[in-house]
Amino acid sequence: MQIDKELDTRGLNCPLPILKAKKALAEMSTGQLLRVVSTDPGSTRDFLAFAKQTGNDLVEQQAEGGDFIHVLKRR
Repeated sequence: MQIDKELDTRGLNCPLPILKAKKALAEMSTGQLLRVVSTDPGSTRDFLAFAKQTGNDLVEQQAEGGDFIHVLKRR
């Protein structure tokens, strides 16, 4: 998977990871992939809702240790 941009939001709680992802996606082109790394356990639910609301695709979600990784595809 070719990640176009990566965002490290470790240590930030909702809504900051979502807000930073929204800003990053606005600067990206259609079809590009954004990888967001978060330590907020609620981010899994938050990114699912964010993708549905914005029309961006949530391509992948996974947990690695204490990190929650979300990959979004820009609409």
